[in-house]
Amino acid sequence: MKTCLFPGTFDPVTFGHIDIVNRALSLFDKVYVGIGVNVNKQPMFTAEQRSHWFKEIFKDEPKVDVVVYEGLTVDCCKRINANYILRGIRYVSDFEYEKAIADMNRSLDGNIETIFLTCLPQYTSVASTLVRDVIRNGGDVTQFIPPVVHGSIKQMTF
Repeated sequence: MKTCLFPGTFDPVTFGHIDIVNRALSLFDKVYVGIGVNVNKQPMFTAEQRSHWFKEIFKDEPKVDVVVYEGLTVDCCKRINANYILRGIRYVSDFEYEKAIADMNRSLDGNIETIFLTCLPQYTSVASTLVRDVIRNGGDVTQFIPPVVHGSIKQMTF
C-alpha cells in the first residue's frame, strides 16, 4: 500500500492545500494530512480546528485521514506506515527550502521518499501567512479558503 504524509501547519487550510491533497489521491492509496505542532510557531488556529477542517472537507473521501503530531516528520511517517512525504511547491525558492528538508529526512530515514507536487497557477500566491494577514486586517479571504474554513473564521474574533 502506498501511503503518504502531507505535513504542514495549514494555518489556515487553503485551496492550495486542498488542491495538493486532491491531486495526490490518484498517486497514493492513503493520504494522511499531518498537522505539525511546532513549539517555535504561534498558530492563529488550534491544531484541533485545523484537523476538523480537513476532516470536514474530506469526510466523503476514505483515502484521506488527519493526524496531529509533534517532533520529527519521519517519526510520524513511521507511526502511520508512510513511505512518502508529500510537499507542495509554489516557487523555485520553495523547492530550494523543501529540498534541504527532504535531504535531511532522507538522511534520517532512507526508506522515506519525498514527492513534490507543483501547485496549480491560480494558487501560486495563496500562502497561509498572507491569508492570516488578510484575516487579521479584516479583509475578505473567500477566494483563498474553502467554505467550511471561511464559515468558522467568520464566527471568530481576532
